[in-house]
Amino acid sequence: MGSNIEISIGDMTIQGTLNDTATASALEKILPVTVHMARWGDEYYGEIPTEVPLAENAREIMKIGEMAFWPPGRALCFFFGRTPASSDHRPRAAGKVNPVGMITRTPELLASFGSSITAQIKKVK
Repeated sequence: MGSNIEISIGDMTIQGTLNDTATASALEKILPVTVHMARWGDEYYGEIPTEVPLAENAREIMKIGEMAFWPPGRALCFFFGRTPASSDHRPRAAGKVNPVGMITRTPELLASFGSSITAQIKKVK
């Protein structure tokens, strides 16, 4: 199991856990970080200051609450429901992404926000 993180958006804090991958490790190295994120269906994405190649385990079909990194856009992504690319109830990324972890509590709270958010992400003990 990887590191625990907190994602603060306004006055709301959401917990998450990073996985044990090279991409998650690259993300952990830049924490704390503030990310300005846009909404695409039930996904938020925003550019972060890291570069990581597409991983062997990259995929498009995601789980609700999953976090991922999209290498071409250097974007961190939070999936909390269907996206415009979805063909069923599952979130689907616009292209292959590297899974980096899970929002461990209440990812559905992300649905209460509008077209953009500012997320402050930090490592916690």
